[in-house]
Amino acid sequence: MGWIDTLLNPEFVVTVLTAIAAFATIVSVALPYFERDAAQQRIKSVAARRDELRARQREELNRKNVGLRAKDPRGLVKRIVEDLNLRELLEGKNTRIKLTQAGMRGQGPLFTFLFFQLVMPIILFIGGLIYFFTIDTSGYDPMMRVGFSMLCAVVGYYMPTLWLQNMIQKRQEKIRRAFPDALDLLLICVESGMSIEAAFNKVAEEITESSIELAEEMGLTNAELAYLGDRRQALENLAIRTGLDGVKAVTTALTQAERYGTPLGQALRVLAQENRDERMAMAEKKAAALPAKLTVPMIVFFLPVLFVVILGPAILKVMAL
Repeated sequence: MGWIDTLLNPEFVVTVLTAIAAFATIVSVALPYFERDAAQQRIKSVAARRDELRARQREELNRKNVGLRAKDPRGLVKRIVEDLNLRELLEGKNTRIKLTQAGMRGQGPLFTFLFFQLVMPIILFIGGLIYFFTIDTSGYDPMMRVGFSMLCAVVGYYMPTLWLQNMIQKRQEKIRRAFPDALDLLLICVESGMSIEAAFNKVAEEITESSIELAEEMGLTNAELAYLGDRRQALENLAIRTGLDGVKAVTTALTQAERYGTPLGQALRVLAQENRDERMAMAEKKAAALPAKLTVPMIVFFLPVLFVVILGPAILKVMAL
């Protein structure tokens, strides 16, 4: 029974309690440092994961090669533009934005556009001189012929701009047609708990079959959300690249939701309904304009055939008498 006496010894009990208190004190003092190290490890792991996702996204964009980047211009076009300093002479403040809205990015399309703005007036001016002085047999005096040739040069200067505006309108129409469906998909992804980056990525994958142009823009926005430090700038770039009021309204709603913490699902639902109504209104407008557009083809093509079918037998009977 010696061990029982030892356990009941007051000095032994005090020693054990003192040792337990000392150990608890050491653990309580050292535990915050261990927790801080664990938190730092978690932060480092999150940063490493973010860098890994960015690298993977960059590789995927380069692999898909959907026109997000254009090759640097080389050869005669670049040399002429740089030697003549056409970027300062012909490049407007909205030239890059218009090229981007047409789906052409990088230095290559810019150099090509400036090159044709220089070359087309010269080509049409020379062609006008050749036509009016050699082929045209009208009685115009030489000054009138030169004036007509200069008018052809002016038309040649604006031809690249008109062609670019036509490309922008076609691309915007394709994006506008598929944008309400993309908003519905974005709403479903956001309400399911996805982050805005994951939602943009998912919508870009799903909308590819309907509109390659919209999928390209949303994929580029997803990349900018990962690369740029300012998320608001990435959303504003989407509105600038498309040039559509509906897209601008959506990007504004996303920016306000992130800044003020407002519910994003309700805003997306309202915007999706507005875009669907707008698409339906445009379809009804086109349908209402069909009778007026069909008037001339009916007069030119249908009525003569109808007259021949109706009056042909009567005319043949009269001629047989």
